[in-house]
Amino acid sequence: MKRRTLPAAAALTAAAALLLTACGGGSDNSKANDKIAGADTGNTKTSASPSPSASSKADRPKISFPSYAKNVFEDQKTGDTTKDAVLADSAMSVNSMDDAIFKGSTAAEALGFYNSGKALSSAITFVQGYIDKNDTWIGETRYFDRKVTLSGNSQAYVTYCSDESKSFLKNKKTGKVDKTPTTADSYVLYHTSLSRNHQGVWQTTDIVSNRGDKACQP
Repeated sequence: MKRRTLPAAAALTAAAALLLTACGGGSDNSKANDKIAGADTGNTKTSASPSPSASSKADRPKISFPSYAKNVFEDQKTGDTTKDAVLADSAMSVNSMDDAIFKGSTAAEALGFYNSGKALSSAITFVQGYIDKNDTWIGETRYFDRKVTLSGNSQAYVTYCSDESKSFLKNKKTGKVDKTPTTADSYVLYHTSLSRNHQGVWQTTDIVSNRGDKACQP
């Protein structure tokens, strides 16, 4: 299981709170090793960087993963163009944080492109935690059960689960891999808020997570 703790986020808006209740609840109760994740809805799988759909006009920064690491996003197609665009950009938000970890820099362009507000502040702190410890991660993280709810033309909420049972922290200096066993804490439930900016990009603006949530257990 990989991941450091994602910094606790402030409460989401009232509309998001209603979504949390409808989707089985959620809390800010992140434990050590929390990871941020991406989104989509349907039954297809993709890896590291899902191609953007509805908001493809924006000049998007390049995201690249090393050969030893991979994010897999399930449930990518809903049949609704707007929802699919939200899910694609939600996944890119997750990938942008990992991209910054691999680059070893909180100044990585994609980080501020796909995240803003409280989510960006949390993302910077999250990435800095890896940099300070000289850590990276290896393996595969799976994101599944991804669902999106729209609120008007420029607000959306995405919930999803992550499976970190096949991804592990690795120290860059020593090369040591922290191969922790799979437990309930290998699974995390996320609730996120997104807003569409002037470029048409759905930026993640807020996020809460609950490690070990029963809703994500196999």
